[in-house]
Amino acid sequence: MEGIILVTGGTGSFGQAFVNKILNDKRIEEIRIFSRDEDKQNKQRLSLNSPKIKFYLGDVRDIESLRKAIDGVDYIFHAAALKHVPSCEFFPLEAVKTNVMGTTNVINLATKFSVKKVIALSTDKAVYPINAMGQSKALMEKLILSNARVSKKSKTSFIITRYGNVMASRGSIIPIFSKNLLNNKAIDITETKMTRFLMTLDEAVDLVLFAMKKGKNGDLFIQKSPSSTVLNVASGLARFYNRELKYNIIGARLGEKIYETLVTKEEMALAINHNKYFRIPLNDSNLNYEKYISLGSPKIADQEEYNSNNTHNLSENETFKKLNEISHILNSYKKD
Repeated sequence: MEGIILVTGGTGSFGQAFVNKILNDKRIEEIRIFSRDEDKQNKQRLSLNSPKIKFYLGDVRDIESLRKAIDGVDYIFHAAALKHVPSCEFFPLEAVKTNVMGTTNVINLATKFSVKKVIALSTDKAVYPINAMGQSKALMEKLILSNARVSKKSKTSFIITRYGNVMASRGSIIPIFSKNLLNNKAIDITETKMTRFLMTLDEAVDLVLFAMKKGKNGDLFIQKSPSSTVLNVASGLARFYNRELKYNIIGARLGEKIYETLVTKEEMALAINHNKYFRIPLNDSNLNYEKYISLGSPKIADQEEYNSNNTHNLSENETFKKLNEISHILNSYKKD
């Protein structure tokens, strides 16, 4: 990867980790960070203090604010999104404006300015979605794949990465649980059997870089991840902070599933193994429907979806070890 890089939502959890990872790559001449949060931009500017980085204030909803940020860019990493499930449930149109229409703006400008590759970040909640956040992300994926399918002669390749919960990212349970434990307060746990995929920010960055390097137009990349129950996450954090675990069972909240799915059974019929990743290539369907009426896929009936219940489910001890991979983040909560 070389040239000029743009990261939308670059002041978020992923954006900051990603920029830190690629900052010292001598092949990259400029990193553009696009976001709507001027306070986070200022903090990032002061902490990185690098002439290689340029900040662009704007919103992906506003195509004009995106235009200057994308003009001249070689690669786009599209991380800007509304991600909080409750917020999107109460304001679904806002999720559509950012996650769907904002992505449309990125797609259109990337094509216009002949960007080499666009890597869009998605979520397990886009799979069999029951909440507005997941539904808007599922539409985002369809937009990317549709554009990849109809623009095969374009100079721009569009690739998707999809992953589960990034540990300690914005809006995740780990910062909330940690704060309560450090203040000796009880934790609210939805369901003791609720499972979620777990991956670190470093793993999320590695997945995106792998997709950028190996991905072809229309590819979808997914990391094979372990999962843990919410109760084991709480127990592991209590052990890390040497605190007594006190919790209340409150039941699943609006828009929540008991378990999440990363790959549908339909996608598993197309999946190609790449060690710790799945690659789902773009299927060759088009508007010639007759071909697909007469020929179907016999593989789908034999597939099993890949979800947080049938992946490797971490024990309490294994969850504690996984949490120790982000010990630097967990220790930072002690200072707040």
